[in-house]
Amino acid sequence: MHDLSYFRSNFDRIAQRLATRGDVSSLDRFRELDHKRRAAISQSEQLKARRNAESAEIAKLRREGADTTARQAQVRAIGGEISSLDEQVKTLDEEFRELLAGIPNIPHESVPVGKDSADNLEVRRVGRPRPFDFQPKAHWDLGPELGILDLERAAKITGARFALYWGLGAKLERALINFMLDVHTRYHGYTEVLPPFLVNSASLFGTGQLPKFKEDLFKCEGHDLWLIPTAEVPVTNIYRDETLEADALPIKLCAYTPCFRSEAGSYGRDVRGIIRQHQFQKVELVKFTRPDESYDELDKLTADAEDILCRLDLPFRTVVLCTGDMGFSSAKTYDIEVWLPGQNTYKEISSCSNFEAFQARRAGIRFKSGKKSELAHTLNGSGLAVGRTWVAIVENYQQKDGSVVVPEALRPYLDAEVIRP
Repeated sequence: MHDLSYFRSNFDRIAQRLATRGDVSSLDRFRELDHKRRAAISQSEQLKARRNAESAEIAKLRREGADTTARQAQVRAIGGEISSLDEQVKTLDEEFRELLAGIPNIPHESVPVGKDSADNLEVRRVGRPRPFDFQPKAHWDLGPELGILDLERAAKITGARFALYWGLGAKLERALINFMLDVHTRYHGYTEVLPPFLVNSASLFGTGQLPKFKEDLFKCEGHDLWLIPTAEVPVTNIYRDETLEADALPIKLCAYTPCFRSEAGSYGRDVRGIIRQHQFQKVELVKFTRPDESYDELDKLTADAEDILCRLDLPFRTVVLCTGDMGFSSAKTYDIEVWLPGQNTYKEISSCSNFEAFQARRAGIRFKSGKKSELAHTLNGSGLAVGRTWVAIVENYQQKDGSVVVPEALRPYLDAEVIRP
């Protein structure tokens, strides 16, 4: 969410930067509303000045014994016009708030300008894809052959884009969750939290999912409760409407949660296997920082997420998203993409973003240093998406005989070295 007075004062510069994100029709509406509001306020102020002058003149005439009935009627009429204009300004202000709630964050100056993912810039590549002396399979073939993934029964139970894990497949998912949480808490300095998996509308507004992305969410009928699309929502809202102590920053939290997304508009994308699901598991990293430290903290958060892949010896690359490919609330985002040999491509496994004060303004998250209070900066990133890490392990560690070697870092959690058919 944007600061209204700052938005008005810097409209042309902001509009120019927001135009790099794509559709700017809302900015044209903003200019139209702003013109109407300013005109209504100006007219109201003129009428108030005229009413004050008339009231003073009426008081003078009454002291002189003059009949002021007609002039008093005129003043009452002016008062009616003022009330109407003030109501109009109130209505326009409400439209402003609704409009601002739907305008995305301003991209940071370091974000490359571009239209879509083709314009994202690779910043580093770690590890080399393993050469295979056989044709590597995709996880949607390997999983069922190993008896660890069952998509048909999941579809019977619930529907498309759900998964049922069996045996070591289920244990691998659980092992990854525990491994990620242990690394982030023991080595990266995060505090683990276990938040609710249902949130109210205020929480979703605070992080930017509502009102714009309502169709991407699952709502509980008859209740102001929604299934979380990511742990970012409940964890960020832990401090909603609170003022933190500056000395406590940065606050670093991590959480495991299931995530639920309707994936509205994504049909036809990644429909095979478990890359894009309605329900999936994720370990999330969330930070609350001072504004002058947030970009250093973004680099550290991204490195923390990358470290999971390094420990699992999975090849990946990191890209900075261009303006046209960024999320609604983000000011800058790095995507970490893991190599999937069965699909011969890199696939996103984490998005690490700095939202600056965009979410904090919506959620009322501030920090205080002495007597001064200001908005905090919020950051988050997947550390990592568990299902996609599962996919990356199965595809990268597959063997010619159809088995999958368990990465050494996971063996204490899985109590197995190889997954066999």
